[in-house]
Amino acid sequence: MAKHTLSVLVENKPGVLARIAALFSRRGFNIESLAVGPTEHAEVSRMTIVVNVEDSPLEQVTKQLNKLVEVIKIVELDPNASVQRELVLVKVGATAETRGQVLDTVQLFRAKVVDVASDAITIQIIGNVGKIADFLRVLEPFGIRELVQSGAIAIGRGPRSISERGKPVAVPVPPAVNN
Repeated sequence: MAKHTLSVLVENKPGVLARIAALFSRRGFNIESLAVGPTEHAEVSRMTIVVNVEDSPLEQVTKQLNKLVEVIKIVELDPNASVQRELVLVKVGATAETRGQVLDTVQLFRAKVVDVASDAITIQIIGNVGKIADFLRVLEPFGIRELVQSGAIAIGRGPRSISERGKPVAVPVPPAVNN
């Protein structure tokens, strides 16, 4: 099995996420990461889906996804030809004795302190899966009290956009205003 990152352009309509998640569920695939958000076009959303499956079942799922009316385009992003990031907020124990070490770790990983309490620090880190795993491993001895992690988001490297790769994204042109 291998991890695959799919970038899926969909119509920004209610129920689309549920239909796509159900399709993966029916095939018995566990979605490892899912992030959905708007694009540069208000009527289009981008889903970034990370799934751990073999190549041939993934091909079957992408064919079924393409049959959904709301799906505009699907692109599998190669990890070497794309930028992939996740966001993590982590609350770490920080006593007077350990606070300096925690702050040194934050600086080393180019993270950011977003909240400070008398016995804890909340840190934001953005990065790829490896960087985040390394950061959390270093913080573990201080005591991770709480952690929340976004799904992966990804975009292809270089000047081309997903809408230029094959089927274009239809963007309605507003009517001209007559004065």
